[in-house]
Amino acid sequence: MFARKTLLTASTLGAVALFSATQAFAHASLVKSDPAANATVAAPKSITLTFDEEITPAFSGFDVMMGGSMKMPVKTTVSPDHKTITGVLSGPVMAGAYKIAWHAAAADDGHKSTGVLTFTVK
Repeated sequence: MFARKTLLTASTLGAVALFSATQAFAHASLVKSDPAANATVAAPKSITLTFDEEITPAFSGFDVMMGGSMKMPVKTTVSPDHKTITGVLSGPVMAGAYKIAWHAAAADDGHKSTGVLTFTVK
């Protein structure tokens, strides 16, 4: 009987620890972008990135590069629900390939995530 209780307690504690570790190491993941990844679009007026959880505005944002290296000026803001970053390009958006390099810090634990997506302006 004692061994059964000990095994049950150990199994329960193990499951709790596994669940807690999974939650503690969660990162904000990009779930949607406009323009969409790899899309060919008309010159966008703004770029929007939406995440699956709240992000910390001070440690989240993105850069836009044309041709892989020419950084475009962009002013970003985070939505009131802290899940969406919107950026407005301050210069002309010419035809060509663009790369968005984003970074986001999860609001609940501060873990950072990064990513890159591309789109083309026709």
